[in-house]
Amino acid sequence: MEDQVTARLTEMLGAGAVLTSGTDQARYLSDWRDRHRGTARCVVMPKTTQEVASVLRLCGELGVPVFPQGGNTSVCGGSVPSEDGRGIVLSLERMNRVRDVNARNNSMIVEAGCVLAAVQEAARAAERYFPLSLGAEGSCQIGGNIATNAGGTSVVRYGNTRDLVLGLEAVLPDGRIWNGLRTLRKDNSGYDLKNLFIGSEGTLAVVTAAALKLFPLAPTTLTSFFALNDVEQAVALGEKLQKQFPGELVALEMMSRSELEIVLRHIPGSHCPLGEKGQWQLLVELTSSAPPAALTEQLNACVEDAMTEGIVLDAVVAANEKQREKLWHLRHSVTEANKREGMGLTHDIAVPVYRIPDFIERAGAMLQRDFPGVEVVVVGHIGDGNLHYIGMLTHEAWRNTADKPACQLRLAHALYDIAIAMGGTFSAEHGIGSLHLDEMRRYKDPVELDLMQQVKQLLDPRGIMNPGRVLPPRAQ
Repeated sequence: MEDQVTARLTEMLGAGAVLTSGTDQARYLSDWRDRHRGTARCVVMPKTTQEVASVLRLCGELGVPVFPQGGNTSVCGGSVPSEDGRGIVLSLERMNRVRDVNARNNSMIVEAGCVLAAVQEAARAAERYFPLSLGAEGSCQIGGNIATNAGGTSVVRYGNTRDLVLGLEAVLPDGRIWNGLRTLRKDNSGYDLKNLFIGSEGTLAVVTAAALKLFPLAPTTLTSFFALNDVEQAVALGEKLQKQFPGELVALEMMSRSELEIVLRHIPGSHCPLGEKGQWQLLVELTSSAPPAALTEQLNACVEDAMTEGIVLDAVVAANEKQREKLWHLRHSVTEANKREGMGLTHDIAVPVYRIPDFIERAGAMLQRDFPGVEVVVVGHIGDGNLHYIGMLTHEAWRNTADKPACQLRLAHALYDIAIAMGGTFSAEHGIGSLHLDEMRRYKDPVELDLMQQVKQLLDPRGIMNPGRVLPPRAQ
């Protein structure tokens, strides 16, 4: 069966599009942090939607699992194949064309393999703005962003990826192509199928292209960095900024001092303009049609009381694009820095914004009591309540940890129990992958899970699409 599958795929796509050697396949078989690994018969790299359809049709006929892959930047094990080696990796990297940019319609159509930074640049070239932004934007692909409903740093103003997608082109497990590449803002003609595929992590279909929303470029962008000692006051300042700048506040990012120190320690060229001030840092970005001086004056007036009262210890406003990039470099470098620091047990939690201080207090007390020696590291999108709450261990401490999977699960469930009790979630933007199947069983409503399973069975009756991801197996 293995030789037949590989041979037929090679005949179909050409030898250059089917990777079979271990060396050629290596980078597709583990995630970038090297925490999830698998094996595959081959890695297939189609160039067209029709080729994707042919691959899925063949794999459907033969019952061969298909593991769709974009930039392979998942942190939940959703982008690598399983360990049994029965399936193929379907890489979308050669499907990377920008098909159309329509400035008059504020829309663009791109293929799934387009790197997010290239999508942003194509929009800018047309004097438009595509607002999805995250640390991996130089390597993640838009198809993967759509598959995971990525969040990022601009959610407070523009929403998740779901809010930025107008239409999709997708290939179903039986090889049929659904062309839903409409660029309308309003289309109330039946079920909204695109939202079924957004966030499904390749378990229902392969997204091959997307119609995306664009926005006019704002004449003024203002980026500032604040130092505070109290997380409750940081959240209160964020709420004040949202009230003062409705429609202009794009990003509201928070970092603990512990996270900032890790970045400064491991990322060459990083520098904090506020020195060692503050246990919490707040990165704020505004866009506006107002002149820079007027917007800066508004911001100063908004935070003047907090500065006078000592709530804000210090602040800096980027004077030019280079300074802005340096501030964002601190934020976008956290994942790479954490990887170098040690074993970061990351938890992608969301709670209602006003409960963030409660969560941090309760979670910190729990860690100090039950997991002594684990450092608390926090980075979060506090405008939408999403916290990346990280238990950091040195590499040596992690090597000496007995029963690592049990330790990870115990810590995760202790934190998730706190978040769920506050009306929160265990997965805000990273997705489920293979990592959070236990949480799906533990926290999701049984009726909700059953409906998901029914949708999966309807669209993928042979279970070939990214098996072992998102949905736990049905109880026998």
